[in-house]
Amino acid sequence: MEDKYEKLEKVGEGTYGKVYKAKDKASGQLVALKKTRLEMDEEGIPPTALREISILQVLSTSIYIVRLLCVQHIEHKGKPILYLVFEYLDTDLKKFIDSHRKGPNPCPLPPSQIQSFLYQLCKGVAHCHSHGVLHRDLKPQNLLVDKEKGILKIADLGLGRSFTVPLKNYTHEIVTLWYRAPEVLLGSTNYALPVDMWSVGCIFAEMSRRQALFPGDSEFQQLLHIFRLLGTPTEEVWPGVSDLKDWHIFPKWEPQSLTRAVPSLGPEGVDLLSKMLKYNPADRISAKKAMEHPYFDSLDRSQF
Repeated sequence: MEDKYEKLEKVGEGTYGKVYKAKDKASGQLVALKKTRLEMDEEGIPPTALREISILQVLSTSIYIVRLLCVQHIEHKGKPILYLVFEYLDTDLKKFIDSHRKGPNPCPLPPSQIQSFLYQLCKGVAHCHSHGVLHRDLKPQNLLVDKEKGILKIADLGLGRSFTVPLKNYTHEIVTLWYRAPEVLLGSTNYALPVDMWSVGCIFAEMSRRQALFPGDSEFQQLLHIFRLLGTPTEEVWPGVSDLKDWHIFPKWEPQSLTRAVPSLGPEGVDLLSKMLKYNPADRISAKKAMEHPYFDSLDRSQF
């Protein structure tokens, strides 16, 4: 690896290992190196890991998914290490939103920018879902932005099963709950594609508000944030909710106006958001359907 890439700096400790910004010595291309520690089984690399990597390679054919350039397997002190080499992007949606919120001249994200980013996000999610892949941890930090080209790409994908998501990162930063769907917070184990669409809704609202819609600091608080805005779910709204493992008798709140929560979104935007934040996962809009919503009518879809 040292012969091929020059490590420039450590850019993070992801959930699965360290991430470095590096340069391909031959081409000069900037790359992100993800170093993942593998739990080996008798036969070598666990088949689950190989399966995930092949899924990543298939998914990264989409421009809206961060591209996996190559995979290198090395032994270090008798321990197997897998390097995943991705294209490098220097900013993510969280930093992008922060730059509009903080700094010398804070200003909202232009509505056309929000519309374009959301469309690309739905397109990337639809691509994953069409291959039967759940992301499970969509959040602004996992969405990389190519500012020059105005492209948004989904990162940190597909390592969710064989590398089992720990509750804390190695940096002891608690994994954020702000984008987590209520069925997951309530202990449902057989969740499906709609969990990603809940996250997409939270990210959509955050681009508009420039701050998180549901900033809870524990699973319980997270649910209360959601219930206070959307109303406490009932069996009528969400059949089976009271049978979920972590359901309690919660205070009964009435649904509030979504428009008040995202004042700068127009009626079409609020309508799409409300379809993404449906309690019953079966009622939640799919990524593919979301792309056909009238909110995107003024967008030139041909550029995508």
